[in-house]
Amino acid sequence: MAKKEITFEYIEEQVRKKTYGVLTTIDKKGRPHSTGMIYGVSPPASKFSLYMLTGDNYVKTKNVQRNPLVSLVINFPHHWIRFAPDSYVMFRGTAEIVPYDNSDGRWAFQQSRIGRMNLSTDSGEQKVVFIKLNPEPKVFVFGLGYGILEMRKQHTEVGYKVTIPEERL
Repeated sequence: MAKKEITFEYIEEQVRKKTYGVLTTIDKKGRPHSTGMIYGVSPPASKFSLYMLTGDNYVKTKNVQRNPLVSLVINFPHHWIRFAPDSYVMFRGTAEIVPYDNSDGRWAFQQSRIGRMNLSTDSGEQKVVFIKLNPEPKVFVFGLGYGILEMRKQHTEVGYKVTIPEERL
């Protein structure tokens, strides 16, 4: 099977359509800690970043403060063919804790209904912050942009990497 030329712009377009991913941080014993997160993507005119809303006293937040190395995996399930493997995009990079009033983080969450709902949720006495993922240039992808028959024929050929353009980093 000939390799397709899939661009970062295509990947970004697909990632903007989703709102849920699995964030992996490193705990205080050096072990991975994964948790599902609602995310939003920075404005198109800004540097490419991913934002997740959380409390300042959660384990994931404390993990990022100790060790900023993280990954975020976004799955693209096949809704009609349940036995087929999900396509996915994995971003690796460094995370930082940014305040709740961060304009890019708030903009990112305003772009989806679930994001707006999360912004308007009363957090009680807990301080709300964003985890901002600043991705590495290489993005790991499996299956996105390929049809199910293409994936079935040659599943080892549908894993690839795209590079985030330098001006977006």
